[in-house]
Amino acid sequence: MIFFLFEFAVNHFFLFTLCCLVVSTVVLKCMDHIRTSMNIEKAQKQREDSLHLMEKVITGFKEQHPDVDTGHIVSLTLSQLVDQLKKGSLTAESALIAYTEKALEVNKELNCLTDFLSECEAQLQEVKKQKEKGLLYGVPITLKDNVGYKGHDSHCGLVQFLGIVDQEDSVIVQVLKKQGAVPFVKTNIPQSMINFDCSNSIFGQTLNPHNHKKTCGGSSGGEAALIAGGGAVLGVGTDVLGSIRMPCSFCGICGLKPSGNRLSSLGFSTPVSGMKSAVMMPGPMARDVDSLALFMKAVLCDDMFQLDPTVPPVPFRDEIYNSSKPLTIGFYDTDGYFLPTPGMKRAIQETKALLEEAGHKLVPFSPPRIEYALNELCIRGFFADGGSTLVEKFNADIVDPNLKQQMLLYKVPTLVKKIISFFMRPIFPRIANHVDAHCGVGSVKQLWKHNTAIKEYRCEYINEWKKLNLDALLCPMLGPAFNIGCPGKLFAGFCFTMLFNILNFPAGVLPVTTVTPEDEEELKHYKGYYNDLWDKEVIMGMQDGAGLPLAVQCVALPWQEEQCLRLMKEVENVTRGKINM
Repeated sequence: MIFFLFEFAVNHFFLFTLCCLVVSTVVLKCMDHIRTSMNIEKAQKQREDSLHLMEKVITGFKEQHPDVDTGHIVSLTLSQLVDQLKKGSLTAESALIAYTEKALEVNKELNCLTDFLSECEAQLQEVKKQKEKGLLYGVPITLKDNVGYKGHDSHCGLVQFLGIVDQEDSVIVQVLKKQGAVPFVKTNIPQSMINFDCSNSIFGQTLNPHNHKKTCGGSSGGEAALIAGGGAVLGVGTDVLGSIRMPCSFCGICGLKPSGNRLSSLGFSTPVSGMKSAVMMPGPMARDVDSLALFMKAVLCDDMFQLDPTVPPVPFRDEIYNSSKPLTIGFYDTDGYFLPTPGMKRAIQETKALLEEAGHKLVPFSPPRIEYALNELCIRGFFADGGSTLVEKFNADIVDPNLKQQMLLYKVPTLVKKIISFFMRPIFPRIANHVDAHCGVGSVKQLWKHNTAIKEYRCEYINEWKKLNLDALLCPMLGPAFNIGCPGKLFAGFCFTMLFNILNFPAGVLPVTTVTPEDEEELKHYKGYYNDLWDKEVIMGMQDGAGLPLAVQCVALPWQEEQCLRLMKEVENVTRGKINM
């Protein structure tokens, strides 16, 4: 009898303990959810207050200066704007208000702003006190949300980072201010910035200015949407897999990813720090190539080299950018891994023909071992830890619907990924290899081997480049813009851009044409190389894209940003007004 009572008590004790654990877990999750919701509501309220402040500033200025033609100001190119500001025919206050007003207008349509940098008015007064007018004197400039700015947070689209205020400006911002620029807003990004859509659980979805059913791209999507919508003349983005180039392509503007460490990234936030396989770089985004070149010339100065001594003290080389010497340009319209859509292929072929007409030499180029580079070097290196560090950042967050499919893959245990990959391989070999690459490297020893493999592949690629004596490379760029929600189902869309992050080559994009009805019709019959789920997703993502911008990508060897921009300028010269735009 005593034994029975003891056994009954023990069993019920364990049952009671188990119930307590379950209840406490549920309660803790509910509390986390409530805390997350409260943090999101607070951030949304802060943004709403900052937008109201923008309206107040605009109203106050217009009451005192009713004759200022803000429409004319925002229609100027960057070079025209700088020229008029320096001459004094246009005041810096007028330029700031004109772009503040236009940014607010664009935001109401596209939802691209996250913060108003109210210190811009004080910064403007500091600019006016400068003895020498910098290269960007009085220019209103915009920042991707992860760019550090004193007194504001850089949340990466994650609740966990909300309220962590930057104690000082990032080096890039400090240099821009010294050159006379006036940062005035921050722009939206996708949750965790590991997506080429632009939506997060805090501020929601940013739309494409050309078609609101389409995404603006990511992760520098808010920047691209704002610039394409006319609400900014120059912006700062970041690129680790294509995060400048993808949104620039989707929105029809220009963007440059410099070589790793050509510019300082000190003071930029990221959800995964310490990852070396693909180097995150800040870079300019603008309406034309000359604006990108002016940005690079402005920031590659003694101020940057002193603030961040790890940046090589190499100023911008005007003689290369302004050269008129004919170029030897390598080109390809497919890499053998991801078949470009009809519009993408046409963009390359027509641009090639126009460059040849302009006197340049175009040479066919075949990128070596492309699938190996993308999966084994880029994806496996980017997710070297199997994605665990990234997943941790979502512990206090609500996963954005556009990211759920990606997150599902990241959360799956490594062993399960390997099993899934094994059984998928006979049916969907390309997707199976992609899933397997997400298992990461497995150990420190394997990480060392992986880093060595990247160096060896970079040498192999450069050797192929040198055999053809190339100056630069012309290659496809993903486009047109995807329908909202589709990028999260096709992470491999980064394949056109992330190769050059692994190689650490400078790469830029610019629009050259638009999607035609014929491109749309041909897309219906697109089967890609594998006719697998990804190829089918391309059709779903890109359909109904008639009239949307199509871009090409220009690439140069490491530390040759000027040469990359030179090719971009040549492409801009030959395509503007000659190809359907």
